[in-house]
Amino acid sequence: MKLGTLKEGGRDGTLIVVRRDLKQAVKATGIAPTLQAALDDWSNAAPRLNALSDQLNGGSAAEAFALDLASLASPLPRAYEFVDGSAYLPHVERVRKARGAEVPASFYTDPLMYQATSAGFLGPRDPVVVPSETFGIDLEAEVVVVTDDVPMAATPAQAAEHIQLIGLVNDVSLRGLIPGELAKGFGFVQSKPRSALSPVLVTPDELGDAWRGDKLHLPMRTWLNDAWFGEAECGVDMQFSFAELVAHVARTRPLTAGTLVGSGTIANRDTSKGASCLAEQRTVETLRDGEPRTPFLKFGDRLRIDVTDAAGASIFGAIEQTVAPHGS
Repeated sequence: MKLGTLKEGGRDGTLIVVRRDLKQAVKATGIAPTLQAALDDWSNAAPRLNALSDQLNGGSAAEAFALDLASLASPLPRAYEFVDGSAYLPHVERVRKARGAEVPASFYTDPLMYQATSAGFLGPRDPVVVPSETFGIDLEAEVVVVTDDVPMAATPAQAAEHIQLIGLVNDVSLRGLIPGELAKGFGFVQSKPRSALSPVLVTPDELGDAWRGDKLHLPMRTWLNDAWFGEAECGVDMQFSFAELVAHVARTRPLTAGTLVGSGTIANRDTSKGASCLAEQRTVETLRDGEPRTPFLKFGDRLRIDVTDAAGASIFGAIEQTVAPHGS
């Protein structure tokens, strides 16, 4: 099934079940008022939401309505926790090579992860608002999973059972601020503003064979100002599966229902498929040409992030955003 949230009904929106083709939806408030409420009672809510999804896709759902993706908030307008990884090591390898550094051996066995911003997510059509272009505005096209309650010290096999929803995220980064923050040795704050989630999140069964080994096996397609930018394969060169990432986070603490875990920027060793963030493209250019040529995002730039099935149909709905100055 596919779940989304309308921009109505308060701060956390109104939960809807979305038809497979993303053209119709039905409110699910008789089951749970919000997606977070559904996740809090997932064992009871999920079967009822699935039944409503079957009715909607079968054409028998009462009060179904035409869906305008612009009317959607983030499926989770805010979440208890968002932990983001860097599971695609080709990206890490290239960045380090460009500055003459080696990748520590531990990176291949111990995931890189950080505590990301979860107090609010941008809707899939909301602008990326930044105070200044000089901050080095970048997109990061990633896959994200959402869990129910995960017990502390869960193994990867156990963690896999708690992955309930999958979607996309544009993890916005301000590259000009990152070096200074990392130099303090205490993590990201100002360099990681709010991210945007895809219009809908989907259950693993909705993906069929494209979800196997706790990874998404489809290309991540990105465009900048309507021009093709990349289509890196999500299932290739991912060092750690989502089950391993979730287990890593839960090693010393339980995870609350509604926790998001991100993959990090999708990146392949084969650079002919383009990139999923500007920093990656600039690194490829530096290694090839001696200097980066692609600029970071400017005000007015448009971006699009999408994953499609074998027939070319959008699975999660596209993230479509424009970069805008704060106060505009």
